[in-house]
Amino acid sequence: MPTFALVDCNAFYVSCERVFSPALADRPVVVLSNNDGCIVARSAEAKALGIGMGQPAYQCAELLKRHEVAVFSSNYALYGDMSARVMDTLARFAPAMEVYSIDEAFLDLTGLPEAVALARGMRDTVRRFTGIPVSVGLGPTKTLAKVANRLAKKDPALGGVLDLCGHADLERVLRGVDVEEVWGIGRRHGAWLRGLGVRSALDFSRLPRELVRRRMTVIGLQTLLELQGVSCLDLDAAPAPPRSVVASRSFGRPVTDAGEMREAVAFHAARAAERLRGKGCVAGNILVFVQTNRFVAGEPQYAVSDTAAFAVPTAATPEIIRLGQAVLGRIFRPGFRYKKTGVMLFGLEPAANCRGSLLENPRETARARALMCVVDGINARHGRDALTFAASGLARPWRMKQGRRSPRYTTVWDEIPVVRAD
Repeated sequence: MPTFALVDCNAFYVSCERVFSPALADRPVVVLSNNDGCIVARSAEAKALGIGMGQPAYQCAELLKRHEVAVFSSNYALYGDMSARVMDTLARFAPAMEVYSIDEAFLDLTGLPEAVALARGMRDTVRRFTGIPVSVGLGPTKTLAKVANRLAKKDPALGGVLDLCGHADLERVLRGVDVEEVWGIGRRHGAWLRGLGVRSALDFSRLPRELVRRRMTVIGLQTLLELQGVSCLDLDAAPAPPRSVVASRSFGRPVTDAGEMREAVAFHAARAAERLRGKGCVAGNILVFVQTNRFVAGEPQYAVSDTAAFAVPTAATPEIIRLGQAVLGRIFRPGFRYKKTGVMLFGLEPAANCRGSLLENPRETARARALMCVVDGINARHGRDALTFAASGLARPWRMKQGRRSPRYTTVWDEIPVVRAD
């Protein structure tokens, strides 16, 4: 029988903040979305206060103040780096692993002895190496491992680990799981299922297979079979090459100036190019979009995008900035208060497979590639943005609000924790 483990970090963003601020251990903590708008992560203590996921921060400002809730802006550099450390640690425990999200990973433990002891070892090692608490669900299918993980998080008596492989009373377990909580079902299918009288995961697992396949396609049928213990989903240990790379952010304030828009597009183009090189790819096309804030009543609205093709597929930041700003010039219109812009690179292919063109200058191409290697090397050694392109601006007054961001403890030299020996 297969054995899958789903390892999920507990309140990941909050846990990252607590690693470097131990005084927050028993204090309610929340993390805000882009521009400090909505609450996207909550500690157990914050949940107990009735603070909702996705709730606008201004709606509960008085509650946050009254209960001295620690409030943080999203610190993506910190969370991304801590995620990489967690995943590197987990990779030691199994021959195959699928990184499912920034805070989740599936591991194939099939054939390994003492799966529960191994799961407890994962928890202890991740906590010791990174400071991040995790829960582990074990199951004969990925879907049952998901169920087990969810229950392990809810019940402190389980010690963060639940094994549903060969569970003596699996039906009782599934009866206690709401059908909408099952991985792959969600609210849309949940409403239809409730109309059929299906309330629990157990109810769903007993539905006729053909009915589920007709209404929920083969994806729904796989979910049903997996709840029955039939493994249908393998680990995606080697994800398919990306089809596109996107970089975008909402502005910290409305932008009306064309120069600031050019800076923002250059900034996002540089970010996208950096990610593109990190994936070992080049891009054949670029898309630039701009949009106003559709939630502001009475303001004129405008949202548009346009694309262009590179003469030769590239990952060179100067070329990507140049073409991105040219596309912006075609779509920018004065008289609007812009809320967001972004860049998408698509038509990707591995850099090693790029054939080039008869029209390109091999010497210039080699120089551009060497320049990018130098830029990436300096930024890797001295911290992101140690070396930037002037086109992306210096002051960047349009950048998103992060008024409560904690230091980037693990990725920026100037922000590493200071230890004092008194």
